[in-house]
Amino acid sequence: MHKKDDGSTLWRLIDTGPCFGRENMAIDEALFRCFDPATSRPVLRLYGWQPPALSLGRFQKASDDLDLTRCRADNLTVVRRITGGGAIWHADELTYSLVCSPSQIPPAASVKESFRVLTSFLLGFYRALGLQADYAVDLAPAGSKLGQRTPLRFAGQESYDIMLHGRKIGGNAQRRSREIIFQHGSIPLQNRVGQGLQYLKIRPPGIEQATTCLVDEGITATVEQLKQTLVQQFAGQLVAVLQPGGLTEQEQHVSDKLLHKKYSADCWNLEGNEP
Repeated sequence: MHKKDDGSTLWRLIDTGPCFGRENMAIDEALFRCFDPATSRPVLRLYGWQPPALSLGRFQKASDDLDLTRCRADNLTVVRRITGGGAIWHADELTYSLVCSPSQIPPAASVKESFRVLTSFLLGFYRALGLQADYAVDLAPAGSKLGQRTPLRFAGQESYDIMLHGRKIGGNAQRRSREIIFQHGSIPLQNRVGQGLQYLKIRPPGIEQATTCLVDEGITATVEQLKQTLVQQFAGQLVAVLQPGGLTEQEQHVSDKLLHKKYSADCWNLEGNEP
């Protein structure tokens, strides 16, 4: 239905720019909730975080992992994602989210393999910038274990995390429901992991040395230039044609409702309970 004669798939491209943390997560969930796998066009959203914020994984307990006293003293925004994993510090990064059905992307033999398909544009993006980028699974020694839980998302390695010279850059998480794939992830412009560590009860040692960012790798392109390269790689890797636009009226309504009723509530953000 949404394919062109050349076999490419029509995607919506939504660039919301920098937003508050709660607004970002409300928009992401609205895109996920409003997507109909039978009729909706797939969506790629680009955004940023202003001011910096900390996001928790769907099943993470804030009281277990965060120094909540310090978070409150610094008036830090803590928001919960609809995807799993550990805490992520969001500052000076280019973030993306996407929503699609399995039929709208190149074939993947399994859910895990879909991570390779849906992160291929990131691998292409880093390589287009002249960086030696590889998946963690392709670099891991035989017998090594990936995917172990850590309170800080960037402290662990998943199979399809992207590595630059042995250091992890960014992170990605996925959720599936009713033939819908939702995925979001980050591209760090500056290495701000150290800022986020101060809000953890237990700070993983060596994390700043185990992660990297574009500036550390010598990339000084503007955000707009980076977005252009990212969109080009997305189109090429996923055989997509991206058409810029905004949220639909329904998506904006659902986002506003989620923002005020869910993402402004501690019962969700800190405890993971739907209000």
